[in-house]
Amino acid sequence: QVVFALNQTLLQQESLRAGSFQIPYTTEDLIKHYNCGDLSSIIFNHDTSQVPNFINATLPAHERITAQEIDSYFRQELIYKRNERMGRRVKDLLEEYPEKSFFFAFGAG
Repeated sequence: QVVFALNQTLLQQESLRAGSFQIPYTTEDLIKHYNCGDLSSIIFNHDTSQVPNFINATLPAHERITAQEIDSYFRQELIYKRNERMGRRVKDLLEEYPEKSFFFAFGAG
């Protein structure tokens, strides 16, 4: 899976450099739409997380399965578990210091 993920990442980077693959939106696009309060934008209806996307319709069936397994692993480890950890930490701080005010900022990824 690691070799597959590395190969797919390199292929995507080569395609970007060659101009045959374009990212549908830039970080600046995300910031602009966020700042304008346009969270219903087509941009925010896509997966904007920084989790690599290896699932590709052109992959053979056995590689597509590998890509789905990797995608599932990344989402679980980099998004869901992170959110659970942050939620626990926020809850613990609020319970431990009920008299204090807090400001929490979370990324959209």
